[in-house]
Amino acid sequence: MSDQAMTKLTEESKTLLNYIDEVVNARVTEKFGRLESQIDQALKSCGRPLSNRATIVVFSGDMDKMLAAFVISTGAAAMGMDVSMYFTFWGLAALKKKRVLKGKPITEKLMGLMLPAGPDNLASSKMNMLGIGPAFFRYLMKKKNIETLPDLIALASEMHVRLVACQMSMEMMGITRGELIDGLEYGGVATYLADAADSRITLFI
Repeated sequence: MSDQAMTKLTEESKTLLNYIDEVVNARVTEKFGRLESQIDQALKSCGRPLSNRATIVVFSGDMDKMLAAFVISTGAAAMGMDVSMYFTFWGLAALKKKRVLKGKPITEKLMGLMLPAGPDNLASSKMNMLGIGPAFFRYLMKKKNIETLPDLIALASEMHVRLVACQMSMEMMGITRGELIDGLEYGGVATYLADAADSRITLFI
């Protein structure tokens, strides 16, 4: 290839890369602009007195951490507090009632196979032992009359704890509404921030 042809090819490559860079920057600016607007609206409520509210972000998919989140939420509800739980990423597994693979692209099928199928399938953060640990914990809980995770989820619903599933996490992980339990709400970061900004208690579990 001649030097002239090589120079022309290099210039065309630079032009293409500049175009791609401009498109990517425009998309990122657009998405972050919308997100910034949502956050600004949510934070405007910070100036008023805080409500008797507790807001919990449930990020972990570990059985023991999930138990703690629901014990705290039901305890707060029993004390008369308004309670909101926002389930994002791995925490969504606790809200699943079944696993659906049919009709999904291969990436979402793989994600579905890697995620627990529901609250009874969650691993523990310590002493998991290939699933033996959680089974042992459930045995101890039953023996000592301690509520199981599915029981605590049902109790939280009965006590009108708001259970909110993160729509962005659902979309990214390929989780559909039909896979989740009934009675949920769906929202994003603005929904969480609106409650958190008005809460006496905020937790990230």
